[in-house]
Amino acid sequence: MTDLTLDKLSARLAGVEIVHALDLQVGAGQVFGLVGPNGSGKSTALRCVYRALRPSGGVVRVGGDDLARLTARESARRVAALTQDGTADLDLTVADVVALGRVPHQRGNSRLTEHEHELCRSAMARTDVTHLAARGILSLSGGERQRVLLARALVQEPGVLVLDEPTNHLDLRHQIELLSHLRATNLTVVVVLHDLNLAAAACDRLGLLADGRLVAAGTPAQVLTPERIAQVYGVDVTVTEHPLTGDPQVLFSLDVPPPGEASGPAAPRPALEGNPT
Repeated sequence: MTDLTLDKLSARLAGVEIVHALDLQVGAGQVFGLVGPNGSGKSTALRCVYRALRPSGGVVRVGGDDLARLTARESARRVAALTQDGTADLDLTVADVVALGRVPHQRGNSRLTEHEHELCRSAMARTDVTHLAARGILSLSGGERQRVLLARALVQEPGVLVLDEPTNHLDLRHQIELLSHLRATNLTVVVVLHDLNLAAAACDRLGLLADGRLVAAGTPAQVLTPERIAQVYGVDVTVTEHPLTGDPQVLFSLDVPPPGEASGPAAPRPALEGNPT
């Protein structure tokens, strides 16, 4: 297993510094969640980890090695990514898309070995896309395509897996299954999530970002406090424990104003017409 370190990582986009001297340590085999408001720098930091963006300062280390000093092939063997814009231009079959995860391990146009075919079959079964194997990738729904791209990343056999909002487009069942798969991979995982309750359930540790800076890092219970959520998100919440797991659960009300705003009378809920069964 492989650890990941962001050492004073900074990143700029269009001349504007988005991430400021970010320090994070992700232990080998941990699931680490990045949370924070829109525009807080989560996705930008992640892009530096899978080399879609060159840091303006600092270092990304994978297994102790400076990622920038590795060849593109070696980097792809160590880090796999499932990105927000993981779309396909060619209507390859699902089976062919998943098999592309083996490209960093192949030489020339060599065919997949039986072991590699088994890796593909296993990854498709784990992500519930086996029945889609002969379908064209462009014919799939957003959620189906997301699961196919996760299978491709697993086939890559990376040490580090990074995912940017992977639960987008997924229904509740597949959100839970995907995050359960992440916990079972034994990979080092860095995942950007907006749903704080999913992040608390899925992640060993969280990093809370605001304005490109790390506000807090630690266990979900240490990071997801009412005070910190009010500070970063500007929302008053109640944090309680899940009755079965003990994970923190963030509860909110649409009738509660942001901190510092006066509370007015709650709007009545519209009455349901007919039999509400």
